[in-house]
Amino acid sequence: MHIAQVSVIPCPQRMRDASWKFARASVPTIDGYLLALTDDIGTTGLGYAHAIPAITSHGEGVRTALELLAPIVSGRRLDQIAAIMNDVDRRLAFQHSAKAAIDMALHDLLARRLGVPINVLLGGQVHAELPLSRILSIKPPSEMAANAAALAAGGYRQLKLKLSGDTDLDVDRVAAVRAAVGPDVVLTLDPNQSYHAKQMMAAFSRMEQYDIALIEQPVPAHDWAGLSLLTRSLPTAIEADESAVTVQDVHRLVADRVVDAINLKVTKLGGFRHFMEAVHICEAGGVICRVGAAFGPALMQAMNAHAASAIAALPYACELSEHQQLLDDPCTDLPVANGVLTVPRTPGCGVELAA
Repeated sequence: MHIAQVSVIPCPQRMRDASWKFARASVPTIDGYLLALTDDIGTTGLGYAHAIPAITSHGEGVRTALELLAPIVSGRRLDQIAAIMNDVDRRLAFQHSAKAAIDMALHDLLARRLGVPINVLLGGQVHAELPLSRILSIKPPSEMAANAAALAAGGYRQLKLKLSGDTDLDVDRVAAVRAAVGPDVVLTLDPNQSYHAKQMMAAFSRMEQYDIALIEQPVPAHDWAGLSLLTRSLPTAIEADESAVTVQDVHRLVADRVVDAINLKVTKLGGFRHFMEAVHICEAGGVICRVGAAFGPALMQAMNAHAASAIAALPYACELSEHQQLLDDPCTDLPVANGVLTVPRTPGCGVELAA
């Protein structure tokens, strides 16, 4: 049970909507890398690393990190995940996305050898099906409304609006989307750090009538005081995303009750082990866990689905269907039906490299 081969495979993907954007950048393509770990009997486990400059890091940096860390993984036993990842952390600081790819591939490989789904290694499945939320990228209000209506017609009961920080225009976006989808679809907002706290308070006073369930990372990542002010002041849930990039961040956010919810992602936190540490901290401190969006192939969404399935409570829908916005997926499909994802029950993550 040893790792015999480590392969790094480029995974560039085009967005179906080349004009897709959020407050910090336009994202016409998604760059990343697949990591394949093959053991001594030919079983392969897969992982995925983001390589998006506006979100994680530049592609060449991610590739270099994976190649630097490969010798630490090669030759090791499959059942030494914790020891391998401890050595990875000692060898290289930061680069959470590259480390997540290694952690994913190790779990996928071991789960395949054991003949169990990945979530068994995380404590077992709590949720067999995951209701999903879809994202509306920044566009004129009428276009966002039309896109929202189409997604609602496809069965999605929760939608997240990207906002730009232009209060008047953002209020118009929220109003248009609510009018298009009616009262029964849950709406959340994601300004991606484009507001300051009091500006968000003023904006929310105009948006509140449209029944907003949650606001994700409205202020800059470093502005924890602003997050705390909004959490104490607004009647809707405030969520940290870019402020919660390490387990230590999560611990501080929970201990000081800075937010009501934290957006957790396997890629952002550096793998399953850190993801589950963050989940347990949130659960112990009474802060809501939400599994947020990370763009990448079906493989990456399957990994996040297994992680989400092991969380005790998921009061908000997960954001695990954005692979449907991407072209050029090198992996087999991860289907979504009527806004719901069924967590794969086959060994490993349930997604393979396409033939």
